[in-house]
Amino acid sequence: MHVERSGIRPPHTNHPLNNTHRIFITMSTYGTSAQHAYTVGPQENDPYKYQVGFGNRFASEAIPGTLPHAQNTPQKVKYDLYTEGINGTPFMAPRHENQSTWLYRIRPSVAHKGFTRLPDNPDLEACFLPLNPKVHLSPTQLAWHPFDIPTGNDKVDFVDGLKTLAGNGDPTLREGMAMHIYAANQSMNNKAFCNSDGDFMIIPQQGRLDIQTEMGRLMVRPGELVAVQRGIKYKIELPDGPSRGYILEVYGSHFELPELGPLGTHGLANVRDFESPVASFDIDQSPWNIVFKLGGKLFECKQEHTPFDVVAWWGNYVPYKYDLEKFADVGSLEKDHMDPSIFTVLTAKSKTSGAAIADFLVLGSRWDVATNTLRVPYYHRNCASEMLGMIYGEFSGRSDDFAPGGFSLENGYCPHGIAYDVFKAATEAELVPTRVFEGTLAFCFETSMQVTVTDYAMKRSGKLHEHEPTMWDNLKGQFVNHIDEVNAELKAAGLPQLGEKA
Repeated sequence: MHVERSGIRPPHTNHPLNNTHRIFITMSTYGTSAQHAYTVGPQENDPYKYQVGFGNRFASEAIPGTLPHAQNTPQKVKYDLYTEGINGTPFMAPRHENQSTWLYRIRPSVAHKGFTRLPDNPDLEACFLPLNPKVHLSPTQLAWHPFDIPTGNDKVDFVDGLKTLAGNGDPTLREGMAMHIYAANQSMNNKAFCNSDGDFMIIPQQGRLDIQTEMGRLMVRPGELVAVQRGIKYKIELPDGPSRGYILEVYGSHFELPELGPLGTHGLANVRDFESPVASFDIDQSPWNIVFKLGGKLFECKQEHTPFDVVAWWGNYVPYKYDLEKFADVGSLEKDHMDPSIFTVLTAKSKTSGAAIADFLVLGSRWDVATNTLRVPYYHRNCASEMLGMIYGEFSGRSDDFAPGGFSLENGYCPHGIAYDVFKAATEAELVPTRVFEGTLAFCFETSMQVTVTDYAMKRSGKLHEHEPTMWDNLKGQFVNHIDEVNAELKAAGLPQLGEKA
């Protein structure tokens, strides 16, 4: 837009300029416009671009103009692509819960040569009901030293390296969760994976994961998480060599952001910090193997084309990643502890209101400023089961030499807490504003359910050790050292002294 501004004063003024002398200034008020929706990347160690937001209905096309206009299933898609839909919720789910994506691809997923059953992975488990003889209940604290990464001539990719530690429920019941680790030293090449049981949240601890999904590519480094929903095909390459990490799988639910309540609109894991891929496709007619996990069993189908041939897509059933170091911590500014739910990044709801199938909590560096407060974790018995892992750093006050790549478990109502020397030091420390967990990134999987532990974790991993209960031997009854003081106060209050009947 252009505006002409005249320098002429009205004729009745005494301005020295008259109507024969006009000054016109042409001025533009137009700035600029965005050329596309906001994206992030590429960045150091991550060559890919991402769309931002959580739960958004994104639209992405690798070739401009590919997405159909104003409809999803036109009679003929541009470039003779095939329309394919994938949904993550029932069709009649409430609109705010409904998840689905439309894919426009070179060949549809149905173009394959049939399924065959693969040999069982003895370390992979899906049924955690106590009637399964391959899972076990434990009332005590358990811990595992860091799990081994394959070396030498043993070539193990992400799928082959899956090992289950614990879980609850069963995927055929559509409610429950599983805790796995992966340890791999080989990329998947012309092999893809599709989990029909549940959503995978993958947390690398060593080495980046270069993940190619049907919706596009993600590079995930230690310190980030990636969620790939049930039914979506993907493959994982290892750009840094051998890799190890943790996986939280949920059955019958999807991860979502926790409610913020009085916190308001922002805080904890902020919506704009989640990143989803942009459309990216290959033209590849070579042989591929697709491995499906169904009921904890593995099946394979072969096809003569890549599964990563989606030219354009739109929807909200899309993988995403999140940088845990961006978490916006909240805490007590004056006194006492807030509940550990303040560290929740994502939650997966169960069928019971207020009880999660799984919560994912992050424990990283932050300030501690509470006054007249025992700042270390208080001794507690939690109705939920807690599973702890560490990505990097140190975690003090534990008996198990807890280290990155290791794991610990406390089932519901198992008493637990810090060692006596840590407790004693905390009761005597000068309370000044302090950075805690500096240089450390740990996490907690928490579930409202009791979990069972697998044969692999209990018998074959070679890493299991129980917490040493002697770490609490020095938690003596210090109260008895104050009997005289207590009796004096009782007497002054006119009350019977200890040991006296009322």
